[in-house]
Amino acid sequence: MLRRFTLKALVAAAVVALAAPIATAASAETVAIVNARILTAGSAGEIANGTIVIRDGTIAAVGANVPTPAGARVIDARGGVVTPGFFATGSQLGAVEVGALGNDLGVRNPDVSAAFDVQYGLNPLSPLIPVARWGGITRAIVMPEAQGGGDGHKDDAGTTADFAGSGPDSITHALFAGQAAVIHLGAGVDILVRPKVGMVVPFGRAGARIAGGARGAEIVALKALLQDVRDYARNRDAVRRGGYREMSLSIADLEALVPVVEGRMPIIAEVSRAADILALLKLAREENLKVIIRGGEEAWMVADQIAAARVPVLLYPLSNLPSSFERINATMENAARLERAGVLVAFETAEGGAHRARETRYDAGNAVAHGMSYEGALKAITINPARIFGVGDRVGSLEVGKEADVVLWSGDPFEPLSQPLAVFIQGRQQPMEARNLELRDRYRDLNGAYPLGYK
Repeated sequence: MLRRFTLKALVAAAVVALAAPIATAASAETVAIVNARILTAGSAGEIANGTIVIRDGTIAAVGANVPTPAGARVIDARGGVVTPGFFATGSQLGAVEVGALGNDLGVRNPDVSAAFDVQYGLNPLSPLIPVARWGGITRAIVMPEAQGGGDGHKDDAGTTADFAGSGPDSITHALFAGQAAVIHLGAGVDILVRPKVGMVVPFGRAGARIAGGARGAEIVALKALLQDVRDYARNRDAVRRGGYREMSLSIADLEALVPVVEGRMPIIAEVSRAADILALLKLAREENLKVIIRGGEEAWMVADQIAAARVPVLLYPLSNLPSSFERINATMENAARLERAGVLVAFETAEGGAHRARETRYDAGNAVAHGMSYEGALKAITINPARIFGVGDRVGSLEVGKEADVVLWSGDPFEPLSQPLAVFIQGRQQPMEARNLELRDRYRDLNGAYPLGYK
């Protein structure tokens, strides 16, 4: 017998489900979302009125004429919109709570730079994670910070370039900020999906200050360090015994960089200025490196060169202020111009994508308002980051066989008044509760007895 839920009943059921431990969520459950406008972000494109079936944590079927399996729990979308779960790219989720009190994304240790791995400091119980889920976020790319802190590509109030390398230990080891990781935002204690997905390296003014003051100094220093890594990879035993020449980096850092010089791990290059982007592309060619551009406020000016190099760009679509000389030509049409040039684009969010990760969908909508295609903006927060960071075969689009990261919306997800009505991560329906909502409910009605916090 089919169990059918209206949207109103679905929300009520989600609230009731909060009373049960999350471990009781049955991954073996079969769920069918019917009568939905499905935005697949995949080869099927948009399905005006279709059904998506979730079984055993994966997408079992999606299409316009999909039969509802016997015994399935049926959710009647009644014209609502279904999308893949969104990515918070370049995020601090799971590694920061109160920004003023620090985070677990940066180190000042001459023996640990490239070897720093964010996976070991993740907090799966962070209260910021449920808040992000309310914005349809189901995955995040968590990235370390360049030495000195400050994420320079999301908030024009402060930049990596303004702070990085300003301390007494500003030496070349600090050119490597560490390794990023992919996480999921499902309730539970094991949120790591894939570690070591990229090596963060500051370029432009930030990298120059770390390397000694000039942009060219950073390029020379990087070339020397990469040669050290290649020599180490060929002579591990000799280096470890101390029977080889002195290396500029610790054994831990050298080992962490071997996948970079072998082309198995991309460099996530924090860079804004068009000229610096061209220098980065030249370095990648000469050193045979895989590169991802992060920031790229002036990337539109060299879009053809970026596209020819097949280098993806991670950008904040609302960045349009000339907050430094590196960003004189920043524009909110950056994403649209890169899309037209054939560049693979993924969106980052404001302030590190932790406290404001839920705004990802609004940022995508703004990109559409400034010339990007709707489909392109949707892909920039779903399948594009999944592909860039090596999990596109598992998530990022609504296709049979992929993990069921699925969000049901009351309307267009880029419309601020639309709300998520159900969020599935790896096929498990998530609790629709977050600390901001609890605080809202606690203090919304002060006509009666004051809540405990007022006494």
